[in-house]
Amino acid sequence: MYFLIISGMSGAGKSRAVASMEDLGYYCVDNLPVALIPTFAEVCLNAAERYERVALCTDVRAGGNFDQLFVSLDAIKAMGCEVEILFLDTDTSTLINRFKETRRKHPLMENGIGMLTAIQQERSLLEGIRGKADYVIDTTRLSAAGLRERIINIFSSSDRDELFEVAVESFGFKYGIPPESDLVFDVRFLPNPYYEISLREHNGTEQAVRDYVFQNGTADALMSHLGALVDFLLPRYVSEGKTTVSICIGCTGGKHRSVAIAEALGKHIREGGYRVSMLHRDYNR
Repeated sequence: MYFLIISGMSGAGKSRAVASMEDLGYYCVDNLPVALIPTFAEVCLNAAERYERVALCTDVRAGGNFDQLFVSLDAIKAMGCEVEILFLDTDTSTLINRFKETRRKHPLMENGIGMLTAIQQERSLLEGIRGKADYVIDTTRLSAAGLRERIINIFSSSDRDELFEVAVESFGFKYGIPPESDLVFDVRFLPNPYYEISLREHNGTEQAVRDYVFQNGTADALMSHLGALVDFLLPRYVSEGKTTVSICIGCTGGKHRSVAIAEALGKHIREGGYRVSMLHRDYNR
């Protein structure tokens, strides 16, 4: 079993690092008391198939007692666990600017202590764990996407493309636009099988409905434009560090036109080498 300890300066990007590890399939715990790490490791070992890779985030919120952390890490190593430490650092001026931008208070700013003094105290408290870190990432000039890329390059055998998934969803506007949508396309201008009595009770996954929707070439022209658009956008979403994009296709009831176009778009995206999940939200209503 592999344990990654994530630590570092407040404001250096630990929360984003934890999110990236979750995307890589790690079971993540934030701010677990360090004295409980061996007990937690025992639980994980008893369910090894579920907790093969674990990331634990710890910092000055644990009270600065990193001697106890190293005792706990030695204990889980004795259990046969592999342990590595990732430390995130950032220069002081950048940390000050980040706290000002987010209007957050540094966790050590108590009893009248100013931000600069709090950061200096934290750096001193974390000196020991930084010195024992297997990986140190300086996030001073890294964007959120840049930090994610660094983490994936270090801890994953997969490319970012393999972690990326496109969710294609059909829906009916009469039932509301899916709140999770990133991109929404309205296809109510296409021929509507609802008005063809023989097709009314069928849906857009069936060939007869699809043929009706694509009958006059308008749907083919639409697919040409949609295909070019997603071919342009998806690589850029990947490079930006997104893990999922939700593309929603809507018609009036979500049963015929939107389903047919969503199926065609999903096929196009899948043929481009991306993982695709399909959902037809309203076609059984």
